[in-house]
Amino acid sequence: EKILLIFVHEYVGIHGCSETDGEDMHELDEEEMWHADFNQKRGVVTLPDFANPLEFTHFYETSVIEMTGCKSDVAFLTKIFKSPPPEMDAPHTSIYLKDDVELGVQNTLICHVTGFYPPSLSISWTTNNANVTEGISLSQYRPRADGTFNIFSTLKVTPAEGDIYSCTVNHRALQGQPQTKTWDVDVALPSVGPAVFCGVGLTLGLLGVAAGTFLLIKGNNCN
Repeated sequence: EKILLIFVHEYVGIHGCSETDGEDMHELDEEEMWHADFNQKRGVVTLPDFANPLEFTHFYETSVIEMTGCKSDVAFLTKIFKSPPPEMDAPHTSIYLKDDVELGVQNTLICHVTGFYPPSLSISWTTNNANVTEGISLSQYRPRADGTFNIFSTLKVTPAEGDIYSCTVNHRALQGQPQTKTWDVDVALPSVGPAVFCGVGLTLGLLGVAAGTFLLIKGNNCN
């Protein structure tokens, strides 16, 4: 008896640009495989280490050619349609810790930005009001079903009591009012209040019993 197994995979390729930015990204089954880094002028393989290695020969060179054509088209269409005001959706930002907080133990802060359009924004980090440039990563723009985009940035941190972290998002739909979310280290110490109160209550109760016993004995002696 032979068994035929059929595996269905979903491939997504994102190619797009604006007048100043461009993106070329390839993913399989919702896992990013490769994207073009136009700032570093190279292609970046993002498959996990345990995956079978794949070759993306000439992908970056092709991306550069595509982006040149894309930006040329944008300039031409903008001129034809006399620069209509672009549709814009403002981002929604949240910040959270990847794992439970432990003082002195390295962790990862995640700044998740969602629901924005067009896909062009900046994310910056601070620690105790000082700008941070190391230990930061930035994902590619991910499209949503409603036509808007998601992106997230991560920051490697080693929390200490009283530390304050923030991520700031700047997008044209925010009209010059950057969106900032903060996360502060506030580790609660174990509470001793209920145990103390319980102990005091028990002591007072025992004293009351002792006083009642003393009065009862004293009253019996008077008789």
